[in-house]
Amino acid sequence: MTVEERKELKLKIQDHIIKVKADIIEIEKMTQPVKPENSLGRISRMDAINNKSVAEASLRNKKAKLTKLNVAVVKVDEEGFGYCHMCKNQIQPLRLMYMPESSRCVRCAAR
Repeated sequence: MTVEERKELKLKIQDHIIKVKADIIEIEKMTQPVKPENSLGRISRMDAINNKSVAEASLRNKKAKLTKLNVAVVKVDEEGFGYCHMCKNQIQPLRLMYMPESSRCVRCAAR
């Protein structure tokens, strides 16, 4: 990976971090407790509880992605960045641009 590619990837990772942080803020609003209000019917309340559970799962996934992105933005300048942790081959540059938090190549990730 060239110095220019690393700089471009670092900017891409920083952009991803900003977007994920914004997503986390929005999702946190949807994970507020469901209040037992008289205006909600039983089915509507069940839907609200189900939607809250889905939002909580999404929030966990976004926080995990943010952690991986924070690690990637630090490691992007290191020598071994961009190589698969399993097979030690270079990770495809397009994969890193799409998923900069990737630590495995496509082949190893599919296993």
